[in-house]
Amino acid sequence: MFSLPVWANAQILIIGAILSTGKRTVTSALTAMGRREEYDFTNFHRVLNRAKWDTLQGAKILLGLLINLVPGRLPLIILIDETIERRKGKEIKAKGCYRDAVRSSKAKVVHCYGLKWISMQLLVPVPWANRMWALPFLTVLAPSKAANAATNKRHKTTVDWACQMIKAVRRWVPYRAIVLVGDGAYAAVALARCCAGLSVPVTLVTRMRLDAALYDFPLSEQPGKRGRKPKKGKRQRSLKERVSDPATVWTSLEVVWYGNQKRTVETATGICLWYTPGSDPVPIKWVLVRDPKGQLRTEAMLCTCLEAAVSDILTWFIGRWNIEVTFEELRSHFGFETQRQWSDKAIARTTPALFATFSLVVLMAINIMKDATVPILTAAWYHKREATFSDVIALVRRHIWSARYLVNSSRRHDSIQFQDEFLQSILDQVCCST
Repeated sequence: MFSLPVWANAQILIIGAILSTGKRTVTSALTAMGRREEYDFTNFHRVLNRAKWDTLQGAKILLGLLINLVPGRLPLIILIDETIERRKGKEIKAKGCYRDAVRSSKAKVVHCYGLKWISMQLLVPVPWANRMWALPFLTVLAPSKAANAATNKRHKTTVDWACQMIKAVRRWVPYRAIVLVGDGAYAAVALARCCAGLSVPVTLVTRMRLDAALYDFPLSEQPGKRGRKPKKGKRQRSLKERVSDPATVWTSLEVVWYGNQKRTVETATGICLWYTPGSDPVPIKWVLVRDPKGQLRTEAMLCTCLEAAVSDILTWFIGRWNIEVTFEELRSHFGFETQRQWSDKAIARTTPALFATFSLVVLMAINIMKDATVPILTAAWYHKREATFSDVIALVRRHIWSARYLVNSSRRHDSIQFQDEFLQSILDQVCCST
């Protein structure tokens, strides 16, 4: 990915971003690495705004590392979602006005200016938790419609970006079974057809509207009949009508629900053609899920693999919740939304690099755990059974500090000598952290 001079500076930025607390800027990374007096500090800025390297190539390499964590007999479950990085200013050309999902509620919708990032994350098991973690490997910037119009570029919707991204992933991993899981924003016939039309099809699982247009498969064509062949048959009842129809057959199923809690739900399923005007219909398997206790609202899901079991579809979709956890961890513990780059190239690189470093921290922790365990930080007022990202990054930080400064210390406890640079770096991190 990098030339040798750029790679030397990139390593300092990566390790500095891991050791930093608060903002994740170039200067905070240099401060954490004890380079406050670095005269040529602009060289580190140039890693992001000028140097020649490709984030797409980096995503391919990172995916190759993460795949090793998933047993070969299991499909690769890839989660996709978008998140808003709140940014404003004249120099931020790709920004737009979006609904702020973090601050909005059912009663009030909050809009904000910012950058929309579409992230693909691989669901992997980790040794310190029962739930699977969503680890980012491919993150792309989706400029707003106004920004594309100002630069005379064709506007790509979220679905357009998702199609382009999954095609790239399929090229990188040509034969492994892949399941792409998204929320209702990715319930599009175009994306379903893209996934089903690949040389090795990708299974798409998303939430579905209850009023979606569903059709029967076309009847067998009569011999000698002239004209165009029908693409779809008779329109079926909507899923909303099936929910209230007493004739609908419901099956009880116990699944591992959100929070790793077992819950009994009732499901109904069927196979049909999904159609929207302007596109050819695509065969799907729909699943209705309702709570027999009436505590949860009835939901519908779709899957492009007609042979998939209902239990697998529910498990895949419920696993989508882990991507929201990763977004929250990135904001709370990894400085997401604190970047301050203004140039177009630096903006397009910094956030994907920060997301990728999140995954690198997990990979480092797994490697460190061969000789140690993850200490879980608790208190009298805060109990937790499993390690979270704050514990994982603390383990990695401790390992980095020890490797840098304590590896040559004497074994005698009364004769350990700390370098002044080490003490100053630690004091800066403790005193200046926010």
